[in-house]
Amino acid sequence: MTLLITQGDPCGIGPEIIAKTFAAGAAPDCCVAGDVGVMRRAIRQCGLTLPVVQVGVVSELVPPNCLPVWQVPGLGEELAALPMGTIDACAGAAAARCIEAAVAQVLQGHAAGVVTAPIHKEALHAAGVPFPGHTEMLQFLAAQGGAMPPVRMMLANDELRTVLVTIHCSLRTAIDQISCESVLQTLRISHQALRRFGLAQPRIAVAGLNPHAGEGGLFGDEEVLHIAPAIRLAQAEGIHASGPFAPDTVFMRARHTATHPGEFDVVVAMTHDHGLIPVKYLGVEQGVNVTLGLPFVRTSPDHGTAFDIAGQGEADPASLQAAIRMARRLSSPGP
Repeated sequence: MTLLITQGDPCGIGPEIIAKTFAAGAAPDCCVAGDVGVMRRAIRQCGLTLPVVQVGVVSELVPPNCLPVWQVPGLGEELAALPMGTIDACAGAAAARCIEAAVAQVLQGHAAGVVTAPIHKEALHAAGVPFPGHTEMLQFLAAQGGAMPPVRMMLANDELRTVLVTIHCSLRTAIDQISCESVLQTLRISHQALRRFGLAQPRIAVAGLNPHAGEGGLFGDEEVLHIAPAIRLAQAEGIHASGPFAPDTVFMRARHTATHPGEFDVVVAMTHDHGLIPVKYLGVEQGVNVTLGLPFVRTSPDHGTAFDIAGQGEADPASLQAAIRMARRLSSPGP
């Protein structure tokens, strides 16, 4: 079944990496949810000759070596005329509308999953979109007016996977959000997701919050009060969780390479930067963001809109291509 790729912010590199991905033949059975004019501009910016074909339904077959675009209803006019590399409310509104439309298509059974190109949080805010990023918006859309599903952000590449307990908030707020329940919920979501990846008994390492994982309460008591109790409860449920481990060394232990098999399949980190810096340091070109806990597959590249190079045809599509491969794998899950 078709995977939908949202075009992202039209002033950023999203349309360019999509164009390059289709030109490389790396997006079979995919369709872009976006604007035909924006995608044609991206083709020109990348110096490509790939035909852009507007389709009436997302699953419509198109000739080989074409880029199919489902023109999302309700987008603003003249999006392709917006200046590249700028924060624009119209661009933010269009990016949000593409996400909404793509999710609706998936929930109606017309597509297998969503791969989202980068959006700009300030552009979303300028457009009045009440979400700080993709994750929170997707969680709201998945609820369909009911209870929002608990979701978590996972960043993964071939060497390391990390799942976050807290996401887009200040560090001070994130610390306040750490509780036994939030950590336990993260462990449950991670366990279930990795089983979908084909791991019968995922090995989950839990990183502490404080230096040396609190050193028994000397450097902070979050490990004693919240994190360790959550691990014990998870273990009682049959989840293979261990820790809390010192956050400055656990990622090295989990990293999997040809010469060093990782001790763990995933690391659960308490805060955004604790978990994402190690994965991004290994290279954003292969990193994939996966939203765990949604009732549908969603992946995205491990980078932003790159306004500094937008429109120059220089953007590397490798992370988007990795996100497509991951989405295809997850939409045909194993045991």
